[in-house]
Amino acid sequence: MKVTYHGQSCFILEHDGHRIIIDPFLSGNDKAVIKPDDVEVSYVLLTHGHADHVLDAEPIARKNNATIIAPNELATYYGTKGLNVHPLHIGGKHDFPFGRVKLTLAFHGSGIEEGNAFRYVGPPVGFLITMGGKTVYHAGDTGLFGDMKTVIGALNDIDVALLPIGDNFTMGPEDALIAAEWVGAKHVIPMHYNTFPLINQDADQFVRELDAKGIKGIKLNIGDSAEF
Repeated sequence: MKVTYHGQSCFILEHDGHRIIIDPFLSGNDKAVIKPDDVEVSYVLLTHGHADHVLDAEPIARKNNATIIAPNELATYYGTKGLNVHPLHIGGKHDFPFGRVKLTLAFHGSGIEEGNAFRYVGPPVGFLITMGGKTVYHAGDTGLFGDMKTVIGALNDIDVALLPIGDNFTMGPEDALIAAEWVGAKHVIPMHYNTFPLINQDADQFVRELDAKGIKGIKLNIGDSAEF
């Protein structure tokens, strides 16, 4: 399985001709190296409704006739726009042509800006994605919580964990180091950092601290890939 980082919390996962994108935020990120029109995928996975995770979901889904996989309320929102959707909810899982998706808890918020207000679109989530015989845990936007150890880590054999380190809105590096230990992933890739000054972090230092704990950390620059 190939994992490519596209800034903030956006990744493209691919294996055996299948391609999916998670939390597409490209047109609003001046550090992104691709634009929505460059993306070719069959599925768009969304962890929650904030703009830095869903900004390009609709144009990418329309261009590719792709299916949006998201928590029920968020999926329903996009369904009203005439898009293909598959709603899931926390604890639920479903098999797709590319593999399996299961929704996990995440502690954050979720709303889509409409004028001067937010429209509530259900709870935030994380994803456990099984693809090509590998399992990826995309934590979404979240703080540290105990189920990372007692449920997510204990009940799953995770090959790659994608963990936010930006602080302020999500876990910072200190809590993300604990999360990395708790989920027990073979590899950890930091995300949700350095998109704007408020969440600037030293990802190289984070990876060094992972390595000191015996955890394989991988810093991906925007546009870089790793294969598992």
